[in-house]
Amino acid sequence: MKRKEGSLGYFFAVMFVFNMAANFVHPVTPTIIQDRQLNDYMFGLALAAMMAFNFLFSPFWGKMAGILSSKTVMLICGFGYALGQVLFGLAQTEIQFLLARMFAGIFIGGCYVVFLTYTVNCSPEEKRGRNLAVNATVNSVSASFGYFVGGLVGEINVYYSVWLQAATLACMSVLLFIGCRDDKQTAVRPDGKTLLRQSNPFAAIWQCRRFMTRTLVFLFLAYGLGNLGYIAFEQCFNYYLRDQFRLTSGYNGIIKAALGVISLISNGTLCMWILRQKKVSPYIAGVMGVCTAAMLGVIVFENPVPFVLVNVLFFAFYFISVPLMQNRAAVLGSGPQSNLVMGAFNAVKSFGSIFGSALAGFIYEMGPKLPFVFGFAAFALAAVMALMMWRTEEK
Repeated sequence: MKRKEGSLGYFFAVMFVFNMAANFVHPVTPTIIQDRQLNDYMFGLALAAMMAFNFLFSPFWGKMAGILSSKTVMLICGFGYALGQVLFGLAQTEIQFLLARMFAGIFIGGCYVVFLTYTVNCSPEEKRGRNLAVNATVNSVSASFGYFVGGLVGEINVYYSVWLQAATLACMSVLLFIGCRDDKQTAVRPDGKTLLRQSNPFAAIWQCRRFMTRTLVFLFLAYGLGNLGYIAFEQCFNYYLRDQFRLTSGYNGIIKAALGVISLISNGTLCMWILRQKKVSPYIAGVMGVCTAAMLGVIVFENPVPFVLVNVLFFAFYFISVPLMQNRAAVLGSGPQSNLVMGAFNAVKSFGSIFGSALAGFIYEMGPKLPFVFGFAAFALAAVMALMMWRTEEK
């Protein structure tokens, strides 16, 4: 059957490969850091630098998507992201490492903002929540397969993963530009001063007061705390496998690929079953509770086999929680404020990524298990917030 221009099926397929490529470098980053003889905290600080610029520029790219179209912004940001990764591969010092990550962060924000805006703009209102859930599932599962490919390529040469990543990002950006429809929303281009004011990320957050309800506050807190704990845990997980168990990038990639298959199954079964229920919020609280219990197991186990097995449980349920909460935000924030709701939702994720990764890097220097302890505390609080969200909805 011939593909229709602007088809979300085509978009999600190309987005899957793009997001795979975005994760090619993660399994080899610990090896690069150790080969360059950089400090251990760099694995967290580098991501924090990237996510800080992601946060600062996301509203700008969101605004530009409305003026230029999502696919045009995707083309610009895809090539900018690819160039940032080339600079990352060439970096020799900690300063160069951080500058390369900052440069990439400017464009990463644009990529992931337009993934959301295009999904929203091209979805009928009755299917918007479902398509956003598919978007979140594609992001979660493709990341694991990206680890697998990057890890195996890194077994040949760690820098091959970097160059493959840059080339794939650029190619997928071209395919998205060619195959996606023009979703430009306005022909009016604001002047530079107005554009800068409207692109201020802190002003965008301030606008949240227009739509915030008690239920949304608890949802945002649950999502933010969960993402904070996940980023601290996930960044430490990659480095921990290399530093403590001496596993190469190939083992790291294989483990993440297995987690990806399990997450795909759990999202296609349990997650979709939950989304069909009349009340989703109690299940969100339950899923966050399982994540908290699994995180406790990560802290306790020292042997690689039980350590990895309990991680399987954690990742499977965390990947279920993301589309559930994203779908809940779309439902609770539907209406004229929907763009503001999803923009604020993305900002919450960025905050968690910035502080979670930086904190994980620094406290890892004090003790390899401390980021896991922090992750456990964050998920415990997230579970409480999810429970409060459910109780608020019931009232």
